[in-house]
Formats: sequence, C-alpha cells, structure tokens
Amino acid sequence: MRLILASASPRRLELLAQVGLVPDAVRPADIAEVPARGELPRVYANRLAVEKAEAVTLGPGEVVLAADTVVAAGRQILEKPADVDEARAFLKLLSGRRHTVFTAIAVRDVAGLRSKVVATAVRMKRLSAVEIAAYLASDEWRDKAGGYAIQGRAGAFVPWIGGSYSAVVGLPLTETLGMLEAAGIRP
Repeated sequence: MRLILASASPRRLELLAQVGLVPDAVRPADIAEVPARGELPRVYANRLAVEKAEAVTLGPGEVVLAADTVVAAGRQILEKPADVDEARAFLKLLSGRRHTVFTAIAVRDVAGLRSKVVATAVRMKRLSAVEIAAYLASDEWRDKAGGYAIQGRAGAFVPWIGGSYSAVVGLPLTETLGMLEAAGIRP
C-alpha cells in the first residue's frame, strides 16, 4: 500500500515522520475552504477533511490521508488570519480563555472513506499587549488556524490542554495511525 498525503502542511509531514511514516507522495487537495452559513466548527473540519480526501485521485494500491484543523471560540470559526490585524484580533479573543481545536482526518482507499474528528480543549493565558505584539512580529501566526502555533513560540501561552497535543499541531497521531493501520498502512 502507498500512502498519499492530501496536504502540503510541513507540520503534518513532521508529525507523520515522528511516528515513522513517510508518505509515498504528497498531493495537496485544491478545494474551497469556506464555512457554510451557520456551519458548526466540528462539522466544518470534518467536511473539509472529507472533501480533501475525495478530491485526490486514488491510484491502485493507494491510501489517501487528508486532514483539516479548525480553531473555534465557541461557535466562531477562527480561520488562518488574512493579515496581522486579524491575527491580533484572534489573539485578543483567545487571551485568558478556553477554546477548542477540532482536527478532522479522512482516510480513503478502495474500501471507501472513513473520517474522524478529534476535539482538544486549549486554555490560553491572559496575554499582555507586549506579548501579542512580540508574537505578531515573529510572523509565526502566518498560515496557522486561529493565528498561533502551539508547537512554536505560542506554546508559552498555553498552560493547559485537554486532549491531543498532536491534533492541535495538525494531526491526531493515535487516531491517524489507527485509521491508517485499518487501511493497511503501518509505520
């Protein structure tokens, strides 16, 4: 079996490598990532992972892995910030409160498609204006759901999580390995 990753995320590649998996190919799915009106964050994450898995052409003996991570403050979906002002607004919103990170994974092979959503609660400490400004100046917020990277400098902002750390980074490893093993992919 050949593993195809439907994502160009370097974080997902690193997480897979951490558990001994190297995709045979990377084929990022080109889909519109826009929440439907009133769509809840969990449903949105799952829909995107499924759409990504379905968008990739499946060859003989191939298993496609797709994922999507959505940061939510209540029902509000915090996408990848468009600019520094939106990143600042996200950090101010998340400061001093809990939020949820939903990471959905979808695995597709000749037997069909299976998906799962992993929810992780994250508490961010109260951030000062100086901390927010320094983080924004680092540019680490770019291309990150919710405007932060727990595996980077923002790790200092998170005193507690309830759930999967790797899911917050971008791929819940325990669940991913279980689904891949069921499809015949092993580290």
